[in-house]
Amino acid sequence: MQTCGVCGRYASSRDARDLVDAFEVEEPPDEVLPPSWNVAPTDPVYAVLERSGRRALRVLRWGLVPSWSKDARGAARMINARSETLTSKPAFRAAYARRRCLVPADGYYEWQREGSAKQPWFLTSRDGGPLAMAGLYEVWSPSEGERLWTCTVVTTDAADELGHIHDRTPLLVPRASWGRWLDPAVEDPGSDLLVPATPGVLDAWPVSPAVGNVRSNGPELVAPLRSAPDEGPTLF
Repeated sequence: MQTCGVCGRYASSRDARDLVDAFEVEEPPDEVLPPSWNVAPTDPVYAVLERSGRRALRVLRWGLVPSWSKDARGAARMINARSETLTSKPAFRAAYARRRCLVPADGYYEWQREGSAKQPWFLTSRDGGPLAMAGLYEVWSPSEGERLWTCTVVTTDAADELGHIHDRTPLLVPRASWGRWLDPAVEDPGSDLLVPATPGVLDAWPVSPAVGNVRSNGPELVAPLRSAPDEGPTLF
């Protein structure tokens, strides 16, 4: 199980009804997930997608299983998809053309290397709203009558102000582009969307290493790590 790296963990504590309103969803989910401040690979997650002209909030499993896969064993390694290879890698090419989604998050964790140690940071929207992480989804049918819905989070180069934490970051889709990203009739939503978040969008601060343990969960995981009196807890 991956414990850190490029969007290997994130927080998703908002109620499904709040996400339905925030993302202008027409079809609420059949399943309601409990709040989590430590979403990990292969966990069930919320994703916003568009099918038959309607925007839906669904529960998918985090870790993409391509439709042509023989089994689901590699899903934990497919939690991220690099924006630079979406159109060339067989695992992502078809999903990028027809099955894009948004993965809502309170914020996500990145691990900054400090010598031989790694310090986790929490990155979240400066305006307090949910982040819309770009994602891809697939529907895998291991046998007749079975359907497994899975997703991956698209990553890109980190903006300069975040690059010292980690050189990669989840691709964030601005609200004005949600419709274009989700529309399955648009095979390529445009390279202008595959760029780092606009500077000034995110706040970041160091948090407890406890987030590295998948059994740890609770709002204390996103709390700023205590700093020395002359140090501020935030990055920006």
